[in-house]
Amino acid sequence: MSHTVPKAKKVQACHARNCQLIIFILKGGCGTPCRTGWPFAAICIMFSFLFIVLLIIFLLTILSSCIRVVPQARSLVVERMGAYLDTWNVGVHFAVPFIDRVARKVNLKEQVADFAPQPVITKDNVTMRIDTVVFFQITDPKLFAYGVENPLMAIENLTATTLRNIIGELELDQTLTSRETINAKMRASLDEATDPWGIKVNRVELKNIIPPAAIQDAMEKQMKAERERREAILRAEGEKKSTILVAEGKKESAILDAEAEKQAAILHAEAEKEKRIREAEGEAEAILKVQQANADGLRFLKDAGIDEAVLRLKSLEAFIAAADGKATKIIIPSEIQSLAGLAASVKEAADIGPDGGKQA
Repeated sequence: MSHTVPKAKKVQACHARNCQLIIFILKGGCGTPCRTGWPFAAICIMFSFLFIVLLIIFLLTILSSCIRVVPQARSLVVERMGAYLDTWNVGVHFAVPFIDRVARKVNLKEQVADFAPQPVITKDNVTMRIDTVVFFQITDPKLFAYGVENPLMAIENLTATTLRNIIGELELDQTLTSRETINAKMRASLDEATDPWGIKVNRVELKNIIPPAAIQDAMEKQMKAERERREAILRAEGEKKSTILVAEGKKESAILDAEAEKQAAILHAEAEKEKRIREAEGEAEAILKVQQANADGLRFLKDAGIDEAVLRLKSLEAFIAAADGKATKIIIPSEIQSLAGLAASVKEAADIGPDGGKQA
């Protein structure tokens, strides 16, 4: 009957051998192992471990290459076995290893292409150089990737030919003053031509228009003459306006002087009128006072009870006042004799005097 070792003891012996092997590997294979054949087993385990690590790294690399994240405003054109498969937009995408590949990365932002100056000839045979700036955007990544070999060079050449065609229909002056028209025509033409390439042309601008030196000198002389002409016109208009303003000033001054004289005459007439009114009112008031005095005198005489002789004397005084030499005609009343007699009586009474004797 054979002797059998328990299973637990076999496991413990195996763990002990593994621990000794690990210690031997950590020491770099130095020392004497317990049994024959351990150094070869250690080398095999070490290579197996390295192989597993490399395999894991390789699998992780393949897995990471299969997962692609497309950022914003980007697009990827994917091929499978050399043929177009799909266009990946923003997001996470998975590819089949060794079969799918990214053929082209496309930028969907609006891009600017500044092209070098191109020689063009105008309708009146003037050679000039014009450089353009094109603003374009990729709208179809598939057409952009497979439509034309070098899209930027194609746009540059297309811009140059379109510009020559448009400028050839315009004269020099029209070329210099029709930038907006030229820009619109070029944009429409380039946009239509680049549609099969998946490109949209948003804007075309003429950056610089460089005529020949002789044309520039002639233009500068023309502008100088034009400025001198405008200066002469402005000077003449200024003198004209100055003369008009001076004349208008004199006219206004004369009108104001006449108005002032008119107002002065009106005020003088009003003053004279007011003076005469005042004088007439004064004379009327004086006459009224005199008449009032006469009336008061007559009333006093009446109240005093005067006789006929006094009344006749008053009449004589009035006659004397009327005959003071100012009147040309004197009407003598019929009672003049009685008045004369009365005057003689008064004279006689005056000659006798108060003492009854005759005065010399």
